[in-house]
Amino acid sequence: MTLALESLPGSSGYLDIYPERKMYYFKNPYVLGLTVVAGIGGLLFGYDTGVISGALLYIKDDFEAVKNSSFLQETIVSMAVLGAIVGAAAGGWINDAYGRKKATLLADVVFALGAAVMAAAPDPYILIAGRFLVGMGVGVASVTAPVYIAEASPSEIRGGLVSTNVLMITFGQFLSYLVNLAFTQVPGTWRWMLGVSGVPAVIQFVFMLFLPESPRWLFMKDEKSKAIAVLSKIYDFPRLEDEIDYLSSQLEEEKLKKTNVSYMDVFKSKEIRLAFLAGAGLQAFQQFTGINTVMYYSPTIVQMAGFRSNQLALLLSLIVAAMNAAGTVLGIYLIDHAGRKKLAISSLSGVIVSLAILSGALFAGQYGLTNGLDGWIAVIGLALYIAFFSPGMGPVPWTVNSEIYPEAYRGLCGGMSATVNWVSNLIVAQTFLSLAEVAGTGLTFLIFAAIAVLAIVFIVVYVPETQGLTFEEVERIWKERACGRDPNTESLLA
Repeated sequence: MTLALESLPGSSGYLDIYPERKMYYFKNPYVLGLTVVAGIGGLLFGYDTGVISGALLYIKDDFEAVKNSSFLQETIVSMAVLGAIVGAAAGGWINDAYGRKKATLLADVVFALGAAVMAAAPDPYILIAGRFLVGMGVGVASVTAPVYIAEASPSEIRGGLVSTNVLMITFGQFLSYLVNLAFTQVPGTWRWMLGVSGVPAVIQFVFMLFLPESPRWLFMKDEKSKAIAVLSKIYDFPRLEDEIDYLSSQLEEEKLKKTNVSYMDVFKSKEIRLAFLAGAGLQAFQQFTGINTVMYYSPTIVQMAGFRSNQLALLLSLIVAAMNAAGTVLGIYLIDHAGRKKLAISSLSGVIVSLAILSGALFAGQYGLTNGLDGWIAVIGLALYIAFFSPGMGPVPWTVNSEIYPEAYRGLCGGMSATVNWVSNLIVAQTFLSLAEVAGTGLTFLIFAAIAVLAIVFIVVYVPETQGLTFEEVERIWKERACGRDPNTESLLA
């Protein structure tokens, strides 16, 4: 049984016929609450990204070996990323096999354990082990939260709700800088900074015990009555019936397909291969344009620009983190109004300009050409970078990856693309300080700007617009492209 696209609940045609059934961002407190609780996984992601940037300043004071080794500093930062690679790679399979809820609970347990290990670490090597555990938890959460939110979201507000998870990431980064500032004068500074990260994991674990499993996952596992109970809290009665009919028809189609998919199946099917190329490419470009270099090392970058005080560096980085969060709020609105593709291209265009300003300031400071203003110009460039990046390339890769894969592949491909994100993150985090030492910080940021130019070309060619489309409408795009017919060709440059 195949439904006409205009009859699919949430599609533009459906909502034209039944405008009264359209959902809005704040219309259903249940969906919004589910999104916020699931988004605590994003907060853990963001907090860990941000907290290490400030903690590293004090870890160097406590451990002489760390102070004298850029490699050891990079390893402390990037070991969490390595753990996230493992967590994300396993997270896709865990999501499909055991569900989104159990995957979230597992991530919370691993994260809280890692936070305790870091807080009690007697030497840099135990600290590194704790960072790996925390990273595993973040990796599983980075796969799970966007998929869980997307599968419980009406399609017309799916972009905004999934972007709420990215807002939680940026809020976690902002919170981490506040915590860093709060503990600068407390004995055991960095131990408190890192140990406090276990608190949100415990909070999410408790709340998740009372939240349901994803209704789409329940349908996929033939637990129809449980799925309907969840859907009844999301939709009013007329649309509820349509959603149930739609998911039932999808279940019948899935039964006719191969349901036990493997990693190799992703590359055997052209349509899945094309979807994965678009999703994984977005994730890679998100990292190689430098965002987590800025978030991991922003206090260090500020010090490179001439501000030597630890506290001043943290304060300026707090302002950068606040702009990141504010930009993401704007992104929540724009992603369902301007569209994913236009938003990403506009974001990258601004990123290129701001990286050029940052790079120019760092070059000028290196050669003494700005009479002491280079530090402030660098901070302005850093702030502009965040202002342009956060509304677009922050949420777009995660949103697109939560909606471009068919049901049977969603967890697996979501995990694989998140793994690409974390591998790219690891490469950037592990090489930034060494590259800056060899080539200079100015040239390093120019390289990021050049990569942003390539990212625009990639998005124009390979990424379709998915704004407002149902999962089935998106699947139809890949089928058309696999056959050499692109229904979105006219909008590639739109």
